[in-house]
Amino acid sequence: MRVLMFGWELPPHNSGGLGVACYNLARALCEKNTEVIFVLPQKCDDISSDHFRVIFASDAVKVVGIRSPLIPYLTAERYTELLARGELGSFGDTLKDEVMRYGAEAKRIAQHERFDVIHAHDWLSFPAGVAAKRVSGKPLIAHVHATEFDRTGGQGVNPEVYEIEKWGMEQADKVVAVSRFTKEVIVAKYGIASEKVEVVHNAVDNAIACGGNTLPFSLSGKSIVLFVGRMTLQKGPDYFVAAARKVLEQEKNVVFVMAGDGDMYHAVIEQAARLGLAEHFLFTGFLRGGELTQLYRAADIFVMPSISEPFGLTALEAQKNRAPVLISRQTGVGEVLSHCLRVDFWDVDDMAAKILAVVRYKELGQCLSDNGYQEVSRFTWGAVAEQCIRLYRSLVPAGV
Repeated sequence: MRVLMFGWELPPHNSGGLGVACYNLARALCEKNTEVIFVLPQKCDDISSDHFRVIFASDAVKVVGIRSPLIPYLTAERYTELLARGELGSFGDTLKDEVMRYGAEAKRIAQHERFDVIHAHDWLSFPAGVAAKRVSGKPLIAHVHATEFDRTGGQGVNPEVYEIEKWGMEQADKVVAVSRFTKEVIVAKYGIASEKVEVVHNAVDNAIACGGNTLPFSLSGKSIVLFVGRMTLQKGPDYFVAAARKVLEQEKNVVFVMAGDGDMYHAVIEQAARLGLAEHFLFTGFLRGGELTQLYRAADIFVMPSISEPFGLTALEAQKNRAPVLISRQTGVGEVLSHCLRVDFWDVDDMAAKILAVVRYKELGQCLSDNGYQEVSRFTWGAVAEQCIRLYRSLVPAGV
């Protein structure tokens, strides 16, 4: 079985969980004797894999000549801003134009590669997947890691992005959703038939647990409350700060660490300063690898206050590193986790109370840590790959 896979990013050039999920899925598929050809929009010299073949869709590659500035989480407004400043070179006049141009160019890849099925990750890759399907006649799977309703919290949905998402899912032979939560959105908001959508939950990379316990900064014995993620409306960073204020009214020996960046980064820093909380906050920017592992391991509690989270890989990463976990009820990862605390993202009083409970009662934190670590060991990328292979076989004629 050969899979032509389109995606936005792979580590180390990833700005979120999508690249991590794509890499681990592709690697697990190859370990199950499935050949994967992974296509990225642009060439990065330090991206390679011993498990699957990576094609950089750039002018430097002989077979394919796609060069594109597309990056994960790029909004239409940000694209227009970068284009006007001359930072993108000569590309499409709008984000939609560029996405469709990239998709059209993807036909050349399909004409030069041998494959049995096409697997496209999220909306920027859907036009490429559809183009490959049309030129090859091979079945297409549209893998939805997040929808426009998730990214915007349901407020100010970009109609052009929505249309590309909907069109891509309609053109696909099957749609994969990373949770039942996401499947419900796909069926209700995009009008896709329920039987066309398969739920395939994400997993966690066992290697994430590697690393030391020494932080690159000193927190002087304070309890650590950790947020990891893009600082965008979807992830609820402002609710995290609001809950921190209530925690600090009762417990001063606490520091709130926020690891990530995004379009709300400066606004969140200003919010913490405005509330007089600056001395209790640490903003690290985007972290990966050993630095992130060390932070998970040092945390007294990890908090995911997302407004709308299709899955939430960071919760699994936190559990793998024995951090007690508090997630919002508006997440897909809650479908697979039992040993965690839950809260509605808007209920900052409840969020603060549960943070305080873990910080003050070490037995509770230890119970969540031990049971969460045992629970998360069940979620493997090998099992995810097996689900995808069964789906491929249902679409590909017998004997391939």
